[in-house]
Formats: sequence, C-alpha cells, structure tokens
Amino acid sequence: MNTTDVEAPRSSGWTWLTDRKAALAQVVTVIVPLAVWFAPVGAAPRTQHSLAILSFMILAWILESMDYAVAGLLGCLLFWALGVAKFDQAFSGFVDPTTWFMFAALLMGQIASSTTVAKRLASWVMLRVGGTYSRVLLGLIVTNFLLTFIIPSGTVRLVVMATIALGLVESFGVEKGSNIGRGMFLILTYASVFFDKFIVAGASSITGRGLIEKFGGVSISWSQWFLAFLPLSLATIFACWRLTLWLFPPETVRQEGGADYIRRQAAEIGPWTPIDIRAAVLLGGAVLLWLTDFLHHLQPSMVALAVGLIALLPRVNVLTIKDMKQTNYLPFFFVGASISMGAVLSATGALNLLTVFLFSWMAPFMAHPFASTGVLYWSAFLYHFFLASEISMMTTSVPPLMAFAKSHGFSPTVLGMVWVFAAGGKLFAYQSAVSIIGYSYGYFRAIDLIKMGLLLTVFEFLLLVVAVPFYWPLIGIH
Repeated sequence: MNTTDVEAPRSSGWTWLTDRKAALAQVVTVIVPLAVWFAPVGAAPRTQHSLAILSFMILAWILESMDYAVAGLLGCLLFWALGVAKFDQAFSGFVDPTTWFMFAALLMGQIASSTTVAKRLASWVMLRVGGTYSRVLLGLIVTNFLLTFIIPSGTVRLVVMATIALGLVESFGVEKGSNIGRGMFLILTYASVFFDKFIVAGASSITGRGLIEKFGGVSISWSQWFLAFLPLSLATIFACWRLTLWLFPPETVRQEGGADYIRRQAAEIGPWTPIDIRAAVLLGGAVLLWLTDFLHHLQPSMVALAVGLIALLPRVNVLTIKDMKQTNYLPFFFVGASISMGAVLSATGALNLLTVFLFSWMAPFMAHPFASTGVLYWSAFLYHFFLASEISMMTTSVPPLMAFAKSHGFSPTVLGMVWVFAAGGKLFAYQSAVSIIGYSYGYFRAIDLIKMGLLLTVFEFLLLVVAVPFYWPLIGIH
C-alpha cells in the first residue's frame, strides 16, 4: 500500500511529461512534411512530394511519434494515395527477399524460444567461455567476427548469435531492461552491421565492391579488402567490448555459483524431447545451409523461410498456430515499408537530387587525405539517413561517386572503399535490416542505439583517418 501511494504521483507526473513530448513529436511529424510539400523550391512536384513523405517517415521514426511499422506503412500509403507512386511501387518492399527473411527470422526466433534449444546452446557456450559478463561479452563479439568469414549475411549472423544471447540473458537471471541484456543485444546488432564492412561478406560490401569495379574501372581482390580493414577490425573488436562494459556495466559480475550454476541449469533442462530434437535439426540445418551456400547458392532468406514453414507442418509440430499468434509481426511490416521508401525515392528522382547536392560541393575539400577521408565518411553517414537499405544506398550513390572520382582525378578504389565502410555508421534502427531485427528483440531502446552508434561511428572515423593515408599505401592502395 505504501509503495503504491508513493509511486503513483511520480508515475502520473512522468506520464504527463511523456504525453507532452509525444504530442510535440506528433505535431513536428506533421508540420515539417507539410512545409516541405508546399515549399516553393522549384523542384518537380513528384520529386518534392516524395521528399515530403520521406520527411514524415524519418521524423516519425526518429522522434518515435508512432510505431515504426505504422509510420512505414502510412508512408507507403501516402506514396500511393497522393499519386507519388503506383501501388506496386509504393509497396514494392513487400516482395523483397529481405522482408521475407525478416518474417522467417521471427519464426526461427519463436522456434528457439518455444523449445529448449536456446537454453542448451547457451549453457554449452557458458560452460566453455566463463561465468563473467565481461568474458561472455567478448566471446560473443569475437564469435560474431569469425562467423563473418563463413556466413555472408549480417542478418543471418545476428539471428544465430541472438539465439545464443537469449539463453545467456536467461542464464544470468535478468530481465529485458537490464544492462546485461541491453549490452549483449546492442553490441551483437552493431557488430553484425560493422563486421560486414571489414570483409567482403555482407550484402552491402558485396554490392559496393561490384559497383566500384564496374563504374570505377578498377579491380579489388577479396584479400586486398580484408588486409585494408584488418587493423580496423581488430581495434573495433576491442573497442566494442570495452565500450559496452562502460555503457552497460553488469548488475551482477558473475552468475551465482559460476560454472556449477550453469551445470545445474543445464541439468534442469532435462533430456532431449522429440520436439527439441526436431527443432535442433531444423535450426542446425539452417545454419549448415547458410555455411555452405557457396555450394548450393540458396538464398539465406529462402533457407530461413523453409525452416520456419517446415516447423509448422503436421507431424513436425515444432511451431503451432498458438505460437504464430504470439509472434510480433510488426518488424516484418517495418522492413517492407523501409525498402519500399527507397524504391519510390529512386523512381521519383528524389535520390538523384540528393546525390547531386551531396557530391557537387565535395571537390574543394578533397585536396588532402585527412580532409577527403572526413568529407567522404561523414557525407556517407548523413546520406544513409535518407535510405532504409544499405543496398539502396550503394546502388544509388556509388555509380555517381565513381564518376565524380574519375572526373576529378581521385582514386575510385579509395573513395569507394571509404564510402562503403562509412555505411556501417548508424544511429537509427530503420537504417539497416540488421538493426531492425536487433531492435525487434526488445532488449535495447532507440536511445541506446543512438549512443552506441554515435560513439562507434566516431571511433571508426578516427581509425580510418589514420589507415587511409598511412597504412593503405603500404598494401598498394594509394
């Protein structure tokens, strides 16, 4: 009774303040797009209107004035209803493999959480890594990096690692809002984004490298790319570890009883049941197919979707209709709407307008390696705010960047590699499918992603501004 009496006024005051902030955010989300829509800027109406709707979607996501998925779907509806794009274009993201991989990832997460597979895997890892939060955190980061060599998808790696992290968080006996849970899922998300840039393995680095070679007229080998970013990757692993420990210190440094506690937890899981075995086979099969996709060339999204649907089949019964009803499908709509946004902006010429503006002012600042690296890095960082897909960013910006490099006598290799690497810096979930999936687990807040993203983005810039003029020439990148 006393606790309730004391907490009620605080809750009421906090709710009032939160409501005021939410109302202000909603007003800004409406007023700014209207101003962009009617502003006398002289642009083509379709281009200007698409930019207005873009501002609505980005403001809604940044200010959290409404749910991410709702804002995305509403933006797609506005593209269609206001005549900016046809229906098949305004909702084109919902036929994209990334969107359906999001759906499949939700199903796979449900498989792991509704069986004992995640707990068993977490116990196995904990027994070998150690009982402290610090050692577990470093183990997760290093494992994520090593998997980058063999799993060519940050999204897939995050799903695999999140399955482990789910069990680890439960083993620590903490809730979703704890520092342990926030730290693990946040750094796994950001590491999955950044590690794709260190190695030609993720969709953005593969796409970016191909466009650099095609439009820049240069050749970049896999090993050359790897060597160029090797010192940065090692420094980033250490920085991710220490930064996470600093931002999210653990509530408990060691689990109760250490390794003995983990053994007891593993014993309490009990023997394997038929459903657990089938779930492990499905999840293990998915991982095996992802690891060997260089042999069969199956898309990761196809494998994940097959596993999710097979789990629903009669006689398999790893997932039930009840499990389906308990799954949160809003991230699926968020991904589809985000990709649709990029497609509409490309079709209306809005992205071309933004790209011309982006590169036209660069030339005077490109006289020195330090200055040019900074201009490229932060320009790419800002450019990414207008896109919800790294692939869209690559396809719309790398070709004109290569033309800019050749026309001004700059190295297409250096400019292209810096630009692709800079795509790793993110502050908001909508900027990457990996970030969306990581955010969808519900273990960290949007403000956590902003803080971690800003610090790591600055750190990566400092590494790059040293590597480009001093280290890259040593390995033949001038």
